[in-house]
Amino acid sequence: MLGPSAHIDTFTRDNLPPADQWPDLLLDGFDYPQTLNAGYELSDALVAKGFGDNTALIGNGRRRTYKELADWSNRIAHALVENYGVKPGNRVLIRSANNPAMVACWLAATKAGAVVVNTMPMLRAGELTKIVDKAEVEFALCDTRIKDELVACAKESRFLKKVIGFDGTANHDAELDRIALDKPVKFDAVPTSRDDVALLGFTSGTTGEPKATMHFHRDLLIIADAYAKEVLSVTPQDVFVGSPPLAFTFGLGGLAIFPLRFGAAATLLEQATPPKMIEIIETYKATVSFTAPTAYRVMLAAMDEGADLSSLRAAVSAGETLPAPVYEAWMKKTGKPMLDGIGSTEMLHIFISNRFGDSAPGSTGKPVGGYEARIVDEEMNEVARGEIGRLAVRGPTGCRYLADNRQKTYVRNGWNLTGDSFWQDEEGYFHFAARSDDMIVSAGYNIAGPEVEAALLAHEFVAECAVIGAPDEARGEIVEAHIVLAEGVEANDLTAKALQDHVKQTIAPYKYPRSVRFIEALPKTATGKIQRFVLKQKRPL
Repeated sequence: MLGPSAHIDTFTRDNLPPADQWPDLLLDGFDYPQTLNAGYELSDALVAKGFGDNTALIGNGRRRTYKELADWSNRIAHALVENYGVKPGNRVLIRSANNPAMVACWLAATKAGAVVVNTMPMLRAGELTKIVDKAEVEFALCDTRIKDELVACAKESRFLKKVIGFDGTANHDAELDRIALDKPVKFDAVPTSRDDVALLGFTSGTTGEPKATMHFHRDLLIIADAYAKEVLSVTPQDVFVGSPPLAFTFGLGGLAIFPLRFGAAATLLEQATPPKMIEIIETYKATVSFTAPTAYRVMLAAMDEGADLSSLRAAVSAGETLPAPVYEAWMKKTGKPMLDGIGSTEMLHIFISNRFGDSAPGSTGKPVGGYEARIVDEEMNEVARGEIGRLAVRGPTGCRYLADNRQKTYVRNGWNLTGDSFWQDEEGYFHFAARSDDMIVSAGYNIAGPEVEAALLAHEFVAECAVIGAPDEARGEIVEAHIVLAEGVEANDLTAKALQDHVKQTIAPYKYPRSVRFIEALPKTATGKIQRFVLKQKRPL
């Protein structure tokens, strides 16, 4: 049962899925007061607890304390309400790379009772228009350096009325910064309900109509009080670093919510390349890293050249399944486990993970506290241990699409169906097989592409690779490997055969790639996730 709402603009609550389409929510142990504002809890509340002088954010060449962040976001909140007329429940889009100003704007809009829509800085006007129109966004806050596409979007959209520029650098020289400068540093956060919508997360990699996932104020705290507390054991001494954009819920959790919930520090990089991350880890002695397996491979190579990453105590891998060779190489070189986990935009963050002292190559681990998971068939029946099926999960967070018929597909019988194929071993550990739509069926055999990729990555010739199913008249599909070769290795038939033979010797021979294509670089999202669908689209007919 939803509590009373503080939203004057009731758009999001009006567009929640019907109650009978919601997933089961397991909220035992996650008790929050009826009145809850996540923006306040992640800034002013930390000052009240005595963390005011602790570093909250590092970025653009300076450190900002929790007191500075609270004051900064409170000034912006005043400006949004008093100068621009933002009302509780209005959707406010934020467009920026990862920097402290984006975090301050997100906190400010949340304190003002708005529903925030964080967006990627590289989206074009047409893509932004789809998001704006879906969420009926009236206000947008944008780093002035990347304002053009959003201005073009405003000309096309019938909803977006105001694009407000802020300075993403440390200069504070933009419209919003100048107005906020003269505002008080105290702001009474809107007394939102714990189940008022605070965030709309748009799914990444979606073709066609975008899907907006709806997350409550309590959800933003749940992911910290579950995964970050239980699995990462975050303390005020931690320093976070990572590559995921704050526009994605994975990045917002790992680089803002998690550190700010516990008085820790977040280092924010606008260009989070592996070399930049290595530099930040060494400079600020970062302790927790969030990035994709491909970046960890680069870090491993850098350590061979003398880089000191010994400050890291937690290396979280997500976005792509973690190949066993990367895990094993990391363990060998650092002596510390890499924590593979799986989450989704619909669930907000990671819900199955490895733990310190309980991790293994090729295993995603067990459910985070508060969550339950099972492997089911198409009829939602639980399958036998060791059998591949669909991953179903439920817990304190769950899928609520904004006015979208696809809610019925993602949620069945109270369970969230993530679109992933997994299997569970006799000890209860979950193992990733493939995206449900990425399982390769060749001559009647089910072949999980990531397993073939892991075998290839164990060979010294391979720098990176991605495996897809390619159409074949005789077998239906064959395994096709797209490979970026290590430096100095020639792309020829002998190399291809050597890799095919290696796979045959590493895993079941029928899983070997019958087609091998050498390419210079794999197509990836901004978070480092390999876009296999691009490889499929580029295949010759």
